[in-house]
Amino acid sequence: MRLLGLDPGLRRTGWGVIDVTGNHLRHVASGCIVSTLGRSIAERLVELYDGVIAVIERWQPDEAAVEETFVNKNPESTLKLGLARGVVLLAPAKAGLAVAEYANNEVKKAVVGAGRADKAQVATMMRHLLPGTEAVADAADALAVAVCHAHRAGTRRLWGAEPVPAHGKGAWPGGARPGGVRPGGVRR
Repeated sequence: MRLLGLDPGLRRTGWGVIDVTGNHLRHVASGCIVSTLGRSIAERLVELYDGVIAVIERWQPDEAAVEETFVNKNPESTLKLGLARGVVLLAPAKAGLAVAEYANNEVKKAVVGAGRADKAQVATMMRHLLPGTEAVADAADALAVAVCHAHRAGTRRLWGAEPVPAHGKGAWPGGARPGGVRPGGVRR
């Protein structure tokens, strides 16, 4: 299974693609989508959307996972981050991928073992878990989101709770959602 992890930001959105075979994780690609400073928010969001779609088209992931935003002391920054996150959630959903969301501390706990780990610790663990990875901080965070999703997806499969795709790839016939599916695509 190929997973796409996304760490949203208006200036830089990190992305990371991993392949998962059983318990084995392999780094495929990672990077950052950088919006152009000085452009309007709307134009920067279009750049972000187009960048995520380009990553999806290039690497063909089966599922996506996005880090949830944290509330900042600055309300304007929080709002801008929320706008970027909305676009980052929309792009894979429009491409037909199941999209999972994980809190920042859940991602850190899954990959480092501590929910309050710093970016350097996350990057170090990504180099350990995915040999050959030399990702910048935002891309390392995105890879961590993908690794967290791989761990959580494995647990869901053990319990028979598969994520449900949006439209497109493996979508439900006629777009109908069967009973027992929570928002976010995880069966009850």
